[in-house]
Amino acid sequence: MRERTVLDVSSLPRFAFGHKGLVWWGTTGFMVIEGSMFVMALIVYFYLRLKVDEWPPSLANPGITFATINLVLVLFSCIPNALAKKAAEAFKLGAVRLWLVVLTLIGVANLVLRALEYTQLNTKWDDNAYGSIVWVLLSLHTIHVATDVVDSGVLTALMFIGPVTDRRFVDVSENSLYWYFIVAWWIPIYLTIYWAPRWL
Repeated sequence: MRERTVLDVSSLPRFAFGHKGLVWWGTTGFMVIEGSMFVMALIVYFYLRLKVDEWPPSLANPGITFATINLVLVLFSCIPNALAKKAAEAFKLGAVRLWLVVLTLIGVANLVLRALEYTQLNTKWDDNAYGSIVWVLLSLHTIHVATDVVDSGVLTALMFIGPVTDRRFVDVSENSLYWYFIVAWWIPIYLTIYWAPRWL
């Protein structure tokens, strides 16, 4: 009978932050996939722009008020997000609870402002190709914001209700990483939707 090699892994930690943890790799892989989707949508936007002389075609430029307020709020959210990540990695439950509540409320405010943004696009999704791609870009990002708001809300509830395990702090840390991804992608999408029509 063939002998089997056995490795004792009982001394290894049950969780890890950053690239040493499986959750980090899953989150990173997801961000690569979703980032590719954003890139493809932006390519479509600029491809359509090259096909017409007037952009937006026979429509007013989108209003920038609510979108700019939302951009400022999203950039500001990086501060409590960094504090939540730092607190999670230091296992500071009180601070994690505080910053998760703040982040969830900011996320809800982002969604309210996003709903108002749709009223300033000055186009419907079915007006023309321009309207369609603008709505697709904005909606793709909105889905990501909404998903993270739900995730943050669930994590917040779990950190209050329990059980609070070491792995739950890893979840908070990786949720913060994903929020940075959402913030980073809002900048080129904001510039494309609201400023490209004014510049190109």
